[in-house]
Amino acid sequence: MFSAAVDTALVCAVAVITLAVVASLGFRLSRSYRDLGSDADRATYATLHTAALASEHLREGLTPSGASKASRHLRGLLRCDILMMSDDAGVLAWDGGRGTPPDVMPLVRRVLESGRTQIVRRQRLEDAGLPGLGELVLSPVRVDDRVVGTVGAFAGDVNAGLVRATNELAGWVSTQVELAELDSSRRLLAEAEVRALRAQISPHFIYNSLNAIASFINTDPQRARELVVEFADFTRYSFRRHGDFTTVAEELRSIDRYLLLERARFGDRLRVSLEIGPEVLSTVIPFLSLQPLVENAVRHGLDSKDGVGNITITAHDVGAFAEVTIEDDGVGIDPDHLRSVLAGHTEDVHVGLRNVDSRLRQVYGDDHGLIIDTAPGAGTLITMRVPKSQPDHRA
Repeated sequence: MFSAAVDTALVCAVAVITLAVVASLGFRLSRSYRDLGSDADRATYATLHTAALASEHLREGLTPSGASKASRHLRGLLRCDILMMSDDAGVLAWDGGRGTPPDVMPLVRRVLESGRTQIVRRQRLEDAGLPGLGELVLSPVRVDDRVVGTVGAFAGDVNAGLVRATNELAGWVSTQVELAELDSSRRLLAEAEVRALRAQISPHFIYNSLNAIASFINTDPQRARELVVEFADFTRYSFRRHGDFTTVAEELRSIDRYLLLERARFGDRLRVSLEIGPEVLSTVIPFLSLQPLVENAVRHGLDSKDGVGNITITAHDVGAFAEVTIEDDGVGIDPDHLRSVLAGHTEDVHVGLRNVDSRLRQVYGDDHGLIIDTAPGAGTLITMRVPKSQPDHRA
C-alpha cells in the first residue's frame, strides 16, 4: 500500500516537472517570436532567411542543380503556383509543377531578345499549347548588359503585385549570378597569375639548372644523377595541375630542391641559413608563394653582385599568424621602382614579387600583402604573414 502511494507520488511529480519544462519552453519560444517585433518585422526576417537559403544554391551561377534547389525556397516568396528559372538554353527549374516542364522556351526567347518583362495571359498560353497553367509573368536575369536567363511565375491571375515581385526576384537572382561570375573571374585571375609564375621559373632557371647538371656529367656522374632527380621533383611540384594552396612545409621542401640546384651552379658563393618553427609547417599558403621570393633573393642577392651572397629564410608564428621572411644582402631595389612594379605600372625581373603580392591580397585582404624593406646597396627583406587558421582553404 505504502509502495503504491510512493509510485503514485513519483508519477505525479514527474508529470508536474514535465508540464513545467514544456510551459517554460513554450514561454521562451513565444517570447523569442515576440522579440522579432511586429508582423512586418517577422515577415522581413522570413524573407531574408529564405533569400539566404536560396543564395547558397546560386553560388555557382545559373546551373540546373542550383536553380532547382533555390526555386524551392523562392516560390514561397512570390506565392505563385509554379516558379520557373531558365538560362539562355533551356529551363533549369520548374517548382510546383508536376511531370516534365512543357516547352516554354519560345516565350523565354522573347524576353532574352527584348530584355523586357513579358506578361502572358491565359488565352495566349493556351494558343501556345500550354493550357491549364493560368497566366505567366517572365522577367529577365541580367549580368552587366547581357540577359542570361529568366525568372517566371505562373498564377491563376497575374496582377501588378506579382509582376513587381517577380521583377524584384529576377533582380536579386541577377545579383547572385553576377557575384558567381565575379568569383569565377577571381579564380581565373589567380590561375593566370600562377601560370605567370610558372612561366617566370621556366626560361632562366631551367636553362641554368640543365647547364649545371651537364657540367657534372663527366666529372661527377653520381652528383649529376642526384641533381637530375632533384630537378625532376622540383619541376613536378612547380608545374602540378591541381590545387590553389599548399603548406609551408611543402613549399619549403620545393625551395630546398631549388636551392640545391642553384648551389650546383654557384658553389660556395651561395650561403643559406634557415630558422623554421615546426608550429607553422602545416600552415596553408597559396601555391608558389614562397619560391618566387627565394628566387628573387638568389637572382638579386647573388647574380647581381660579386663575392658571397647570403640568404636567410625564417618561419615562425606570431599569435594567430604565421610569418615568413626571406632576406638577402644583395644589391637591393629602388623603393620608388619597387612601388611601380607592385602597382603593375612597370614590367621587369621583379614581376614575381608583384604576382605573389597580388595573390596574397586577393586571398587574405589588402592587409596581408608583401612587406618589402629594401634600398639600393642595402639588400632586401621580404615579409609574408598569413592566418594560421584557414578553414575555407585546403592544401
